[in-house]
Amino acid sequence: MNLTGMFRARRAAQGTTSPYVLDRPTCAVLVLVVVALLALMIIVPMDVEQQMLFSAGCMIAALVLRRASNRLAILAMVVLSVVASLRYMYWRLTSSLGFDNWLNMLFGYGLVLAELYALLVLLFGYLQTAWPLQRKPYPLPADSSVWPTVDVFIPTYNEPLDIIKLTAFAAQAIDWPKDKLRVYVLDDGRRDEFREFCDSVGIGYIIRPDNNHAKAGNLNFALTQTSGEYIAIFDADHVPTRSFLQVGMGWFLKDPKLAMLQTPHFFFSPDPFEKNLDTFRTVPNEGELFYGLVQDGNDLWNATFFCGSCAIIKRAPLEEVGGIAVETVTEDAHTALKLNRLGYNTAYLAIPQAAGLATESLSGHIGQRIRWARGMAQIFRTDNPLLGKGLSLGQRFCYLNAMLHFFYGLPRLVFLTAPLAYLIFEAQIFQAPALLIVAYALPHILLASVTNSTIQGRFRHSFWNEVYESVLAWYIMRPVLLAMVNPKLGKFNVTAKGGMIDESYFDWKMARPYIVVLALNLIGMLVGVAKLGFDPDASAVTLLINLVWTLYNIIISAAAVAVASEARQIRAEPRVFATLPAMLGLANGKTIACQTNDFSQRGVGIHLPEGVQVACGEEVHVSLFRDGEEGVFPASVVFSHGQTLGLNFANLTLQQQSELARLTFSRADTWAKSWGTGVVDTPLGALAEVTGIGWRGICLLSRATFDESVRHVRALSFTFKSTPRNP
Repeated sequence: MNLTGMFRARRAAQGTTSPYVLDRPTCAVLVLVVVALLALMIIVPMDVEQQMLFSAGCMIAALVLRRASNRLAILAMVVLSVVASLRYMYWRLTSSLGFDNWLNMLFGYGLVLAELYALLVLLFGYLQTAWPLQRKPYPLPADSSVWPTVDVFIPTYNEPLDIIKLTAFAAQAIDWPKDKLRVYVLDDGRRDEFREFCDSVGIGYIIRPDNNHAKAGNLNFALTQTSGEYIAIFDADHVPTRSFLQVGMGWFLKDPKLAMLQTPHFFFSPDPFEKNLDTFRTVPNEGELFYGLVQDGNDLWNATFFCGSCAIIKRAPLEEVGGIAVETVTEDAHTALKLNRLGYNTAYLAIPQAAGLATESLSGHIGQRIRWARGMAQIFRTDNPLLGKGLSLGQRFCYLNAMLHFFYGLPRLVFLTAPLAYLIFEAQIFQAPALLIVAYALPHILLASVTNSTIQGRFRHSFWNEVYESVLAWYIMRPVLLAMVNPKLGKFNVTAKGGMIDESYFDWKMARPYIVVLALNLIGMLVGVAKLGFDPDASAVTLLINLVWTLYNIIISAAAVAVASEARQIRAEPRVFATLPAMLGLANGKTIACQTNDFSQRGVGIHLPEGVQVACGEEVHVSLFRDGEEGVFPASVVFSHGQTLGLNFANLTLQQQSELARLTFSRADTWAKSWGTGVVDTPLGALAEVTGIGWRGICLLSRATFDESVRHVRALSFTFKSTPRNP
């Protein structure tokens, strides 16, 4: 897609028009002029003072532009950041690599390669996120008789029935003509209780003779058993809202070439980072950057990825590409790539229309990310977006960046240990004066941080990317490298959902890599401080630069250690915080108008009016409402304190469970109103936050080490006392 087409797509998606469109020759001339000017700024030589003045000017300009915070200001910040970063890399490659021994060369070139990778991802990231499309829903025709038929697929393998029930009930409640909507549970676990449930509530139940190709094979078999014009796919734990199809389907009727529309994956339970660090709904989670910004940016380039759930796919194009891709373990993204290669469009609506359960444990979270990383490396190896026909340049770059992202394992470990090369081994990884290094590197780092903070502020806080990557780096590095050698290695693993963690514990197995990195940096810090105080031949400026870098690595690696301290999770069904109108019916016939604090499948939290009290243990009926509809549910009071009640539902029938899902989880506004409403990022505030978590990680590790030592001493003491002694 060229620039003219890009802006036309943006206006069409936003429902606006403008007569001012540059033709292709004019765009080409403007691009050449801008590139020539930028190239001159990047390569012009400067001494230390000139470079510092240039850097200061760029930084001041960026801070002024940050206050404006409109799209043109952001683009100007991107230009400043790109100039500073490319200027640094040009200097780095031409003026700092004169290594004179193998040790300097080993560490020096290793760092340069990691920096080149980071720069490439930074540039592609700007391309993806600097101007998100921000597509709006397109209205459906008023005559519902022309709306298409839709099959809803809910694939499952080992998830509990209670999880499937909620998703199935919500799918049945989708606002769509009932004669045009069919819901199917695709059960690769072949469980009788699932068949009985589906039969009792009027849902289709599909099984297949084998489990070949895991989820992709399950979906492809269901395609042969159904006939709807479109397919809506939801993972077993992803609960759709009633408005899902009405919000998303209009674009298919407007654009005959549209093959897939994706909506965000929103989670109503905390992931391991949020749970273990107590940051749920205060710090954007790991996936919010992708669904809040990256996918919206991909949409500008017609490169939206299918994410396996919460999406609508047109049957005909899907069958044309051979169904869901089975060649890799990230079948979803690969399927979107195949659709784009055949000239079909993909789209993204950044409006949460479904919500699910996040992974409960750190080990489960890491296992899921390993599969994603392996799958993207497999696509890179077997169906590289830079090669082959059918993709525009923008599409190639978007897909390429998605795949390159998962190669961060080795570069992240390099950055976490690089200053140790000088502090411990005295390797000169920069062949340049210390002040010159600062003059070139500092604007590159600061401008990239400020620019990304401005672009990503609602969806990713500063320095958290380093925490997320540090936790995963060691674990994804090996699968990615192996997939590059042999893309057929590895298999699809199902991510467990809906579990509990009965007791808090420190996950020593998962934490080992972070503990090693933390220990190495602490040793490097001690060595560096000793040299600073007692080595008269050491360069104080060089030591200080490496000590500051090491201190930063200590903070990040210690924060990664903190994530390994698993907090208790005693609810298998997390509650959703929401204020909804409710009515409480007491055993004596009295009714009380009140509102909910939260709800789940099995209970609801109630906020009573001031002065009203209900005793614990009392049997009640609670009424919930939606658009004039009332649902009444029997419950018992299991908690009562002041104006707050905790109710557990009492043996709801299937009809009541369906009604409860319709009045709570499937409400049209349940998830959208809390999307992207967190605290906007401030880099210094985020640094203080991550530093506090790092300190907490050191304290948790110290306590876990002490507890483990005491346990071993007691075990040895018991063994010694139990050993028979010779007379």
